[in-house]
Amino acid sequence: MPLTDLTVPQLAAYRCATPEPADFDAFWKRTLAEAQPSASFASHPTPLRTVTVQDVTFTGFGGAAVRGWLLVPAHAEGPLPCVVEIPGYGGGRGLPHDSLVYSAAGYAHFIMDLRGQGAHWLVGDTPDPDASPEPHYPGFMTSGIALPESYYFRRVITDAVCAVRAIAAHPAVDAERIALMGGSAGAGVALAATGLGAPVRCLIADVPYLCDIRRGCELATEGPYLEVVGFLRARRDLVDQVMRTLSYVDGVFFARRASVPALFSAALMDPICPPSTAYAAYNAYAGPAEMRLWEFNGHEGGEGFQQLRRLDFLAEAL
Repeated sequence: MPLTDLTVPQLAAYRCATPEPADFDAFWKRTLAEAQPSASFASHPTPLRTVTVQDVTFTGFGGAAVRGWLLVPAHAEGPLPCVVEIPGYGGGRGLPHDSLVYSAAGYAHFIMDLRGQGAHWLVGDTPDPDASPEPHYPGFMTSGIALPESYYFRRVITDAVCAVRAIAAHPAVDAERIALMGGSAGAGVALAATGLGAPVRCLIADVPYLCDIRRGCELATEGPYLEVVGFLRARRDLVDQVMRTLSYVDGVFFARRASVPALFSAALMDPICPPSTAYAAYNAYAGPAEMRLWEFNGHEGGEGFQQLRRLDFLAEAL
């Protein structure tokens, strides 16, 4: 698609105009105070020979059971640095052989399931028992959107914080060397968990979603922001209420509270996450951060080229 957002100099100076909720910190403090993360790990049979696989179940928001895979390089000695990965929108933890890069590079690798998702691309195994019964637009973006307390991504962000806390206790994991990573919606969730104090050494947020959300809804021509647009096209009476709810999960506000080294990426021709929304979070980030901009790409971003940068960044940070 053609360039439809800001120029590169404008991106460097761009700031989100959405006001931060006055009770943002109090809201998340209450939410996380209710979380009591614990985990069980079961050996999973696999034809893979270079990794061992464990089927993980940990407690997330509301005490719900959330699934994941832990891949550890075979014959590894001592606790290893760990990459915790959050899938993108519509995806789940997949199958163990879907995700071998980080264990092949010598890291423990935990892939968290997304509650209720995993039927669009990577398969998932976690239901969402706390889903709101209120009518919503097809998808997840407007599930429970009437109130911040019932909103879908409140639960997923809490799950991500719980995932990091749970995996840090595993004997194969060095709790002082954990990276939190995601792309698209996974990046937005990883950024949120980092800003909420999940015990991580560094963050990778590729083409992040859930950042400067109102602008994303105004500019995106594809993807899940259009679910919000579709919902508000019908529920004209709820615009202010919906935008208030979304402000509690906006990555810009979590970025202001995150201080670990971070690697961001954005793509100038992204129709799903307009680059200004990624820059809104990057420019607000409180810690040291690098932005890798892909000039002629869409939401796929840098793909294999960005993968190489991720590996270099992990080697530097962990």
